Amino acid sequence: MRRVARCESPFQPISIVEVEGAIARIDWGGCVARDPGAPTPLLAEAIRQLTAYFEGALRDFDLPLAPVGTPFQRAVWDELRRIPYGQTRSYGEIARRLGIPQASRAIGMANHKNPISIVIPCHRVIGGDGRLVGYASGLDIQRGLLSLEGARFLERRRP
Repeated sequence: MRRVARCESPFQPISIVEVEGAIARIDWGGCVARDPGAPTPLLAEAIRQLTAYFEGALRDFDLPLAPVGTPFQRAVWDELRRIPYGQTRSYGEIARRLGIPQASRAIGMANHKNPISIVIPCHRVIGGDGRLVGYASGLDIQRGLLSLEGARFLERRRP
């Protein structure tokens, strides 16, 4: 059964989707069913952990996850989970860690398809020059998440 809950964030509401006892999606936007009812224990725990993260009191999530994707995407998402809180990696670094150094673009596409934002920290992936580039949820949210974690990155120059 699919259950959905809403969580507030400093940026915008978030929707958390539970399927068969695991978190399957976390999306920016906070859309929920008309009457979602009380959150399940897992959704309540996800809300608690996300709230603690936004308050700066949680660095590592401990939730059962069930992201749906290709084997390649899941390998990329597993690598994203290895990026420590407050640190960043480039698309090229992730490609090299996976043993496919020529796959930076494919890493970017897999990053873009990440269904479990924040917990699978795609926001920690930046351009090779240290600048923020193409975050699916918008650069303002990426900047906010990285700033919350105290991560270092370069700002894009405005034209």
